[in-house]
Amino acid sequence: MSRIPLLPATLEILRRYEHDEVCVARSRVLPTPSNQKMNAYMKEIAAVCGIDKVLTTHCARHTFACMAVEYGMPIDVLAKILGHSNTNMTRHYAKFSETVIGREMEAFGERLASAT
Repeated sequence: MSRIPLLPATLEILRRYEHDEVCVARSRVLPTPSNQKMNAYMKEIAAVCGIDKVLTTHCARHTFACMAVEYGMPIDVLAKILGHSNTNMTRHYAKFSETVIGREMEAFGERLASAT
């Protein structure tokens, strides 16, 4: 169990369903009946948006992890958010792109230069 601060957009979505009858009756924060149904909804969204990829909750989780790394979230913090017991599990989700590698090498060079 851990406490993770939520982004403003996420809080806004949760507030929309705060008093929803279905959510209250089922003691849930969102009115999604099941993971299977959520995947079906995501498939519909992909079709409407012209996305030629099978979208699933697993795909969304992977995308979140990749974006978090891309925007500079440390891998150990991301592991905690994803509920992983160690960072090796997290590295499976987070592919290091050339952008991240370039940014980290530039930062390393700046630290090295300031140390001399």
